[in-house]
Amino acid sequence: MATSSEAALRAAGLRVTRPRVAVLDVLAERPHATADLVASAVRALLGSVSTQAVYDVLAACVAAGIVRRIEPAGSPARFERRTGDNHHHLVCRACGQVTDVDDLAGARPCLTPSDDAGYLLDEAEIVFWGLCPSCRRKPVPDPT
Repeated sequence: MATSSEAALRAAGLRVTRPRVAVLDVLAERPHATADLVASAVRALLGSVSTQAVYDVLAACVAAGIVRRIEPAGSPARFERRTGDNHHHLVCRACGQVTDVDDLAGARPCLTPSDDAGYLLDEAEIVFWGLCPSCRRKPVPDPT
C-alpha cells in the first residue's frame, strides 16, 4: 500500500524515490523544518544522503506544489507540506518557533490589495511576529 508521501509524489508527477519519500515524511512530522534539519533527519532514516540531494528534493517538491517554502525575515528558509490553503504563520522573535494560523475569514481577504499592478494573484504571505507562550514565561534579564 502506498504511503501518503508516495501518493503525493505520484499525484505531482514526480518519481517516487527513497530520498523524496523520506523528505516528505520528515516534513509531515516536523512542519516548518529548515533544510539542514530535514537533511539530518533524512540521514537518520536512510543513512548516507548528501545535503545537496535534500536541497534538490526540496526544490523539486516546492516546484511541484507539494511543499511550501517560507522565509521569515532573519531566519533560514523553512519548509512545510501544508500547501494551497493560504494559511499564515506566527513566528517567535526569541526562539524562532513557527506556528500555522488559518486565514481569519476562511476566504482570501488578504488577496485583494488596493492595486494589483496587473498581477494575477494566487497567494499572500502574512507573518505575525511576537513571543510564543514558552518564551513569554521566561524571566526578563535585568539589564544592569
